[in-house]
Amino acid sequence: MTESLRTEDGRAVLRMQRHLRHPQHKVWRAITDPDHLEHWFPFAVELDLQLGAKVTFTEHGGGGSATYGVVTELDPPRVFAFSWGEDVLHWELRPDGDGCLLALTHMFGDRAGAASFAAGWHACIEALDASLDGRTATLPTTMAELARAHEARITAFGLDRGTAERTPYGWQVRFERQLTRPVDAVWAILTGGATPAVSGAAPAAFTTDQIPAGPIIAVDAPTLLEYAVPPMGSRVRWRLRPGTGHGARLTLHHTCRDEHDRDLALTAWRDHIEALAARVATP
Repeated sequence: MTESLRTEDGRAVLRMQRHLRHPQHKVWRAITDPDHLEHWFPFAVELDLQLGAKVTFTEHGGGGSATYGVVTELDPPRVFAFSWGEDVLHWELRPDGDGCLLALTHMFGDRAGAASFAAGWHACIEALDASLDGRTATLPTTMAELARAHEARITAFGLDRGTAERTPYGWQVRFERQLTRPVDAVWAILTGGATPAVSGAAPAAFTTDQIPAGPIIAVDAPTLLEYAVPPMGSRVRWRLRPGTGHGARLTLHHTCRDEHDRDLALTAWRDHIEALAARVATP
């Protein structure tokens, strides 16, 4: 399977391709018939296979509220596309040797979630292939296996890189990183069992040797910690919130005075967050 990520009109575009050893008409049924979708798609689907028709997505087993979309493109047995909330999924089939080539293009706004989406669709397409074969898919099942699959895509897609924006007050360095464990678990790793408080010292895992850490300015466990960076005016803010899947989404902001501090922050925090992600991914 091949995977790629690009940005188009401000939205992330994830593209995945997989050769399937099954005829195009058989795969077409599997990606458009709700009875076949039941075997591999992540949600139960209700739809009429016609352009403009409403699509309803509900969790398997009936839990949770329904979400909706619309069939946006239909060219049997080649193209099937639909919206899902703000996202758009475009499925394309074409003959390829002894079977057909399946291409999925997923367009969405949450670029930082791309590794989670890719890992999830990889599992779904593996399950699709297995269901066409009449077998059970072999997928990563342990936390370590799932974390490795996720982290490999973080690097491949360049999602470990920070950004820097000039402001009237200097530079704003920003990292957004999807992690593989929930908010409470990540907070516990960062604090090491300590209880951070305003005016106190930030726990070591919130700091990096290259950047001096001053007193804590704000803390709201388990989601926020902000501290000053000498000299006056610079600061670092860590924020955790639920992200894609069951993991926490980390956002780190560091205000910098000049280009030297900006470049230092981009390198230091990238290395630090990668080390944290590796700790988080270890059971």
